[in-house]
Amino acid sequence: MREPVDLRRQRILGVVRSRGAVRVGDLAAELDVSVVTVRRDVEELARAGHLRRGHGVVRSLVPVEEAGAAGAAAGAPRARPGEDGAAIGLVVPERHSYLFETLHGARTVLEEAGMRIALHIAPAVSGGERPMVEQALASGVQGLLIAPRWRGLGAEEADYGWLGSLDVPTVLMERRPRPGSALHALDSVCSDHWYGVHLAVEHLISLGHRRIVLGARDDSPTARAVRAAFAAIAAERAEVEDWAVTLSSPTAVPEPAERPRSESEECPRPDVLDLMRSRGATAALLHGDVDALMLVQRFQEAGIRVPEDFSVVAYDDVVAALGSTPLTAVAPPKTEVGRAAAELLLHRLRRSAGERPAPVRRIELLPDLQVRGSTGPVSGAGE
Repeated sequence: MREPVDLRRQRILGVVRSRGAVRVGDLAAELDVSVVTVRRDVEELARAGHLRRGHGVVRSLVPVEEAGAAGAAAGAPRARPGEDGAAIGLVVPERHSYLFETLHGARTVLEEAGMRIALHIAPAVSGGERPMVEQALASGVQGLLIAPRWRGLGAEEADYGWLGSLDVPTVLMERRPRPGSALHALDSVCSDHWYGVHLAVEHLISLGHRRIVLGARDDSPTARAVRAAFAAIAAERAEVEDWAVTLSSPTAVPEPAERPRSESEECPRPDVLDLMRSRGATAALLHGDVDALMLVQRFQEAGIRVPEDFSVVAYDDVVAALGSTPLTAVAPPKTEVGRAAAELLLHRLRRSAGERPAPVRRIELLPDLQVRGSTGPVSGAGE
């Protein structure tokens, strides 16, 4: 999939500002585009006053960032937590309320430590985080907290190379890279989504539900973790007589270019309501909770009462409590994930230059279950 022009130009600007000066040929090679394309982009950026172009070379117009890049190249020591100028870059996807709660937790810890925060919102395109990280590094941040969008496995793997080679301490938030990958040994803090699904299934089983459907998104690492956990747990529990998985929203999938070929060619999956009826399900776990609220509205329009006829557990608990029927929900510790990630990053930054590097840490925090009005015992109407 061709990279959008605006995103490519953001990346060019980030590289130039981080290095001070870059050859056009080098930019073309790094961006995997033609020299002619880079020259056209550089001309537009120069015309807009963002950079200066010379004979085969592009130069930054931002002296502070240029000096910061030169100092880093010369091995100048970074500011330590609490020192003037010390800043941390936070990179999160746009329109992602779940991760904004995580960001709030990180912000509290960093501000208490006297660190300045540089927030960068990545656009909703594949690879959108890289130019944001380059801009953050160009501004002299001492470390990074990042939650890449990673809508599909292809997008995730495409980020492994550059994200694994950053020269500042970096902590992944709510992301767990594939075992054995280039990011396996990167510090990370995330929710234990297996445990969250376990709580939901246990709750439904305790209420007598034996036929359970998962309606889940498929466009994020969290969604994929929830789907895998549900399949494993439902298959292992003898009490579960029948289970099935489908999409909670028809648009909640990665672009075909970001999916394995077999997934790209899949037949459309059944609607949650249709699947529930065909399987005789009496309960559903729905990810995320915005999709869950919309599906509950559809149930009500179809004459299905929640929870009298059908029980619903939402996953995320961002807005689940705000529905006309407040939804029982699995609540990942979003704020605490941000706090733990910031504390882990500060731990690395506080180590002296001569100290042995701290071991890599992969931290998991357990979600909890908020029981509200959308779950109840099985009734004869649902059988």
